[in-house]
Amino acid sequence: MHEDSSFVFVVDDDRSIRESLRNLIRSTGRNVQTFASAHEFLTSQRPDAPSCLVLDVQLPGLSGLDLQQELAKVNASIPIIFITGHGDIPMTVRAMKAGAMEFLTKPFRDKDLLNAVEQAMNHGRQMAPCTHTPAAEKPYAADALRSDISREVIHAEHRFDGIIGHSAALTAVLTQLELVAPTDATVLLQGETGTGKELLARALHHLSARRPHNFVTINCAAIPHDLLESELFGHEKGAFTGALTQRIGRFELANMGTLFLDEIGDLPLELQPKFLRVLQEHTFERLGSSRTLRTNVRLVAATHRDLLAMVHQGTFREDLYYRLHIFPLTVPPLRARRDDIPVLVRHFAQQYAHTMHKRIEHIPAEAMARLVHYDWPGNVRELQNVIERAVILSSNGVLWPQVPARNPGACSAAPVSPRSATLDDVMREHILDALSTTNWVLGGPHGAAACLGMKRTTLASRMEKLGIFRQRGIMSQ
Repeated sequence: MHEDSSFVFVVDDDRSIRESLRNLIRSTGRNVQTFASAHEFLTSQRPDAPSCLVLDVQLPGLSGLDLQQELAKVNASIPIIFITGHGDIPMTVRAMKAGAMEFLTKPFRDKDLLNAVEQAMNHGRQMAPCTHTPAAEKPYAADALRSDISREVIHAEHRFDGIIGHSAALTAVLTQLELVAPTDATVLLQGETGTGKELLARALHHLSARRPHNFVTINCAAIPHDLLESELFGHEKGAFTGALTQRIGRFELANMGTLFLDEIGDLPLELQPKFLRVLQEHTFERLGSSRTLRTNVRLVAATHRDLLAMVHQGTFREDLYYRLHIFPLTVPPLRARRDDIPVLVRHFAQQYAHTMHKRIEHIPAEAMARLVHYDWPGNVRELQNVIERAVILSSNGVLWPQVPARNPGACSAAPVSPRSATLDDVMREHILDALSTTNWVLGGPHGAAACLGMKRTTLASRMEKLGIFRQRGIMSQ
């Protein structure tokens, strides 16, 4: 037993496992701090001392892999030991490639965990001289680390109501949205159907000075062309057959607020001059009236069409296109933000489980991997529908989402098979990839051991265990 100032942080949602690991690690003289979730780890006070992290893969909210990615974003150099309990093969592979020091499958031997902790601590101390800075400037200092990561994790959830995710593609759009929100500039949201353009429009309104006033929506594709003018500008009683009462239009309802015009590409060509006039002069007349009304509206338009191509085809006015194209934003499809899929899956699963009074405790990693690799032509809306159906069909607290069969190259819509490989298989393949990349050189700064983040002796031991034998003439020391 030895006493030192280092800390081992344990993050696991199972209280009995947390207590067991705390007692085991403390028996070696090390300090231990435990957390029930990734969010608790990020937002709690932690000592600024050499440390390592024992991290469960499956956690409520942010998963262990999500936490690893958030730590990487702020360059937090903390060795991570993953523990898995459900054959989390795809996640384990991603964790290894992202730099995890070790992974252990429950139940594991006490000796294996303690050896992993010792190795992680030694690795951390070796890295310390290369990254040493004054305490106030350390990139992994407790206060700075907690605040930086917390801001990134809650970026979408707190500043953008209803928008879930922290991928680079989504963050880039949200950053632009924040820049334009305080202005009155017209914003054009371009992107595929189902990407969440209306959510972004609402977020823009809530971030603007117009927030106390109305956010009014209208879908040009959902209203017959002969009624769209009345919907937009209103009409007087008797203006046309069936106009039995006066009607207030959307431009009038949205006065001092924001008007969200969805599917602007479906706006009839004959209505576009009147629409352009209200954008330029902020004036219009109700149908059947000669009285000019003024409106102060911030316009946000959205479309999945190529408006410039429509201009060339003569189906969309060029002057209106340039009036709308003041601040264009392209909303990324879900396949361009795959890092957000796991958190979206968990969000929708929790949402529908609560609505349906069902219990969802686990989403198998194999099922999650299939969802992540599917291309989602229907984007977030399609994913939401798939998870809703999966919750309806779920049993025993386990969610098995079905990958849509119509995706080219995807598997059939049958439930994903629980296990297709063993952890040893994955480890063997990962080590062989590293050996191949380094031309079978084990040691040195560019050897396979360094690539895998372990000692040469540890690598040699694993190779022997996995049946990866030394072959004369091709292996270097």
